Amino acid sequence: MNTAGTVNIAAALVEMAANQPEALAIACPRYRGDRPETYHRWSYRELNERSDVIARGFVHYGISRGTRTALMVRPSLELFALTFALFKVGAIPVLIDPGIGVRNLGVCLAESEPEAFLGIPRAQLARVILGWGRATIRKVVTVGPRFFWGGTTLSRIVESPSSLDKWTMEPTEAEEVAAILFTSGSTGIPKGVVMRHRHFRAQVEAIRDLYDIQPGEVDFPTFPLFGLFDPALGMTTVIPDMDPTRPARVDPRRILPAMEAFEVTNMFGSPALLDTVGRYGEIHGVSIPSLRRVISAGAPVSLSVLERFRSMLSEEARIVTPYGATESLPICSIGSDELLEGDEIRSRTESGEGVCVGHPVDGVTLEVVAIRDDPIAREEEIEPLGIGEVGEVLVRSEMTSDTYFNRPRSTELAKVATASGRPAHRMGDLGFIDEQGRLWFCGRKSQRVMTEGGVLFTVPCELVFQNHPSVYRSALVGVVRGEQQIPVICVELEPGSRVTRSVLEKELRELALSRPHTRAIETFLVHPAFPVDIRHNAKIRRGELSRWAQARLVGRKKRVTVA
Repeated sequence: MNTAGTVNIAAALVEMAANQPEALAIACPRYRGDRPETYHRWSYRELNERSDVIARGFVHYGISRGTRTALMVRPSLELFALTFALFKVGAIPVLIDPGIGVRNLGVCLAESEPEAFLGIPRAQLARVILGWGRATIRKVVTVGPRFFWGGTTLSRIVESPSSLDKWTMEPTEAEEVAAILFTSGSTGIPKGVVMRHRHFRAQVEAIRDLYDIQPGEVDFPTFPLFGLFDPALGMTTVIPDMDPTRPARVDPRRILPAMEAFEVTNMFGSPALLDTVGRYGEIHGVSIPSLRRVISAGAPVSLSVLERFRSMLSEEARIVTPYGATESLPICSIGSDELLEGDEIRSRTESGEGVCVGHPVDGVTLEVVAIRDDPIAREEEIEPLGIGEVGEVLVRSEMTSDTYFNRPRSTELAKVATASGRPAHRMGDLGFIDEQGRLWFCGRKSQRVMTEGGVLFTVPCELVFQNHPSVYRSALVGVVRGEQQIPVICVELEPGSRVTRSVLEKELRELALSRPHTRAIETFLVHPAFPVDIRHNAKIRRGELSRWAQARLVGRKKRVTVA
């Protein structure tokens, strides 16, 4: 037996079902047409029993310990039951964010080499037509009616004779792989993060302790994957009436009534969702008095978005913004009280130093080291930087994953061997540590712009131009002109902005001259709508934006351009 001990992340559900069997575990909209008529509800006992029945059926069908299983099911009661059933039998769910697009889905499925595929009919149809997993998938389960693609259905799994047999949850080891996670990214096709049972356990403990989450709270996870932690935290899950792959397009009128009816205390929301709901709340004078905390992650949250959404909450409530990634979460955290109530952080942010993401959480070792684009094989090769020096962020903790699935080169570039035997992770982010030990985020390493006058980092430059009242968001990109790379600021205007080109040109140039690190920026372009990731609607696809800017500027001689 591994010295880390035996642990199965699904054990938390079993414990909750024993301690509070009739407490509400999950509520899901029941639709009539395109509107929820009421909510399906399962207690912890019902969710545990349903996942037990499915788990027994899985073993009978041939999905068992170690079986990599692609799971493509909409947020629902069944999604939770299926996921916990897979954990219980020791299978390995392969969870792929549908927001990454059809092409990337195919690549991720090919890399993860699933042996089983659980999906709704639409996902099964795509699998057959596009050839997903043709070489590896041997077991197919359809959640819904089965057509021409073979396999079996969830209904038959549940009705199998083995569902009545005595059955015990698999005693998986802490080091065993629990899941492979592909989430949306802004720098290429997502990589499969290998999560072990010990990683999930450590994450649950860290999140519970960091945010003082108490049993009996009610969660509103607008990103379904975060809701899977709820049973371990003792929280009720209320599935939102929204498309989780389009958070910026959420209709506040469809989620606010449920938050009121279920007296939601906790919500996870991307910056784009907070922006949309906050603007609605500001116009209509809406409040959400039951909310105690809002957790927002995936991209930096602007101070204006925080202020707007914070005005909808009670005085005791907080918005917290953890910093991290699928590979390691949480790493740092900071609250709206610290961000909004003090002048120091606001002043440094607006002057373009970066985005403060707070102190490292307990159990996390964080370093800022010299920027390198090649692998760092051992920790002896690391060159630590001093206070205020911008470098790449390196972390190690019990929550930090140690490898990518079937991506040896990516693993080599991202992981650093340490004396403990568990590698440190290179976040691919740039930042610095200030005098108080807080981390400031300065952008992605791969997106820094190398100019004749020096290196420019995306976030510190962009924050300067965010101060313009007509700018919704800005992005620094590099454009090749001759043998040089010139910095270009692309801006997306606030909805309804009527600023003229001449005025905008003058004022953006004045902002550039106001800070030493942006004085060399002389070229500006207005883009109608930035290309961004679907999941967060905030991670700017700077590669696409750079190509667009390159095409717009080819042959132009003007140094300042507002298109």
